Amino acid sequence: MDFDAIRMIWLRDLIRHFRDRIRLLGSISRPILWLLIMGTGLRAVFNVHGISYTHFIFPGIIAMNLIFAAMQSTISIIWDREFGFLREILVAPIPRTSIVLGKTLSGSTVAFIEGLFVLAFAPFIKISIPLPHLFLLLPLMFFVAFVCTSLGIVIAARMTSFEGFGVISNFVIMPMFFLSGAIFPIDNLPFLINIAVRLNPLTYGVDFLRRFILGIKVFPLYMDFLYLTTFALVMLSIAVFEFNKRT
Repeated sequence: MDFDAIRMIWLRDLIRHFRDRIRLLGSISRPILWLLIMGTGLRAVFNVHGISYTHFIFPGIIAMNLIFAAMQSTISIIWDREFGFLREILVAPIPRTSIVLGKTLSGSTVAFIEGLFVLAFAPFIKISIPLPHLFLLLPLMFFVAFVCTSLGIVIAARMTSFEGFGVISNFVIMPMFFLSGAIFPIDNLPFLINIAVRLNPLTYGVDFLRRFILGIKVFPLYMDFLYLTTFALVMLSIAVFEFNKRT
């Protein structure tokens, strides 16, 4: 494991990301629109688990920002391939695992920070998170971001064009978001949708966040952690395999 290479890749991607102010603006405006339009518009119709709809979808909106930011951050792999940087690090004596971990950690950090933008809205919609829960919530947000980024890297490693990556990532992000329980309860769903929901890793990420923000849950804590950890390990293994194929 080359920790200097991991740090270099992580720092380079962070600097490039935060120089793009338009992306930062989008990461702030997206959750505001969802909370205002979905939360306010449907608040009178839904009363889920005895709490307001705005409160119910709040953890889901954090998860949405995490997965959007994580997937979009992995587009840096296509940029690096386009401008030759990826070829340079692939021919360098750097273990492929270090390259994949550097990319995953940079994407996770970006997604985590953009998730914090949403979390900052909690006091404005009158959600009070106990301090002990907040200390547990922050590393869990990073963990969910890590899982989402690992999936994005697998997709980006196989893509050769920005257009193709955009189509495929949207094809993945939107179903994962809508089938995660982020915007509706996952109790009593039709059989096939219920299977899709339970196979979706973001379902367990939303359950993680909702447990520590609102105190409500669907799955046991160990199941959330085990499913997400297994999914991330599988995705990272596939990503390392894909990078090895390109040597």
